[in-house]
Amino acid sequence: ALSSAASDVYKRQQYELLALREMIEGNLLSSKIIPIIEPVKLSPTLIKTMEAYVEKGRKLIIICNPAVGTFGSDMNKVNIEKDKSKKKFLSLLESDKILKGHIMKKNSKAFVDLWERKMNVKKADWVIINNNREYQEQYSEIFSDLTPRFVFIPDESSFRRQVRRNRILLVDRFNKRDRNSSYLDNVDEFYSDDHRFYIEDGFKGFADYSIIGSDYVESGFAPYAVAIHIVYFKDEDLRVHHFVSDTNDDIQNPAKKFYEATRKLNDWVLENGIQHTKGLESFITHYNNESYPGLGSVKKLSLMHHLELIGKYLDEVH
Repeated sequence: ALSSAASDVYKRQQYELLALREMIEGNLLSSKIIPIIEPVKLSPTLIKTMEAYVEKGRKLIIICNPAVGTFGSDMNKVNIEKDKSKKKFLSLLESDKILKGHIMKKNSKAFVDLWERKMNVKKADWVIINNNREYQEQYSEIFSDLTPRFVFIPDESSFRRQVRRNRILLVDRFNKRDRNSSYLDNVDEFYSDDHRFYIEDGFKGFADYSIIGSDYVESGFAPYAVAIHIVYFKDEDLRVHHFVSDTNDDIQNPAKKFYEATRKLNDWVLENGIQHTKGLESFITHYNNESYPGLGSVKKLSLMHHLELIGKYLDEVH
């Protein structure tokens, strides 16, 4: 049985997967965006999300050696003949729409060699997350004679010197606070200008962790404050506005806290003429109906808004 904290982590990631699935099923995701999933568990939601992208003929990157969660042990412990989820996952992984991703680690050379022998995944087909200085030498050894399909690297000169082709900028641009109420200290701030300069800087694309951040937090708890994070364009830059509840002295009545945050969001959208997306419209609908979808949906709708907004921008400028 899962602990309550672990269960909460999985539930929260399910909402991220639901966001990706709803976007592809609703034709809201630009073809210029390829989502990256680092699975924390072999779940039905993961399988259904992969199925949706394959059925729509759209690309999706699945990290095959996730650094967190129980996905690795889930795959190793279950019996392929008895477990339908594992069998279905491996079947979907064979699709050319599911790109295989790998995070550079100590055993990366053995991992890549094994997958070439057993799974017929060529080195040139990998999507590599190369963001740890400790494994730069190993990366150069594995890919000495070719470059993977994509290589995600941080904005640092040592990585840029090493990876000359097919490089994608990967930076966590979200200024995450320890407590939701702390966002009240600075409710509007700069988020990113990567979309403006990535080509000029020699990158083939850009990526971030949206309003979720790169940290993996295994503990779950009821928040004192509800915070909604909405990215938006101002001039040519991306900024993020934080909408935080007012009654933040205890964990009681999260529905009321959500209503307080969405009231601020609704007023801000009206006053500033913010570009609408499906995610943003859903927040406003909840405010108007005084409905509460649960805290998981806050992340889902914020992520949907971010991806749709960036997709519209890319479709317009490229």
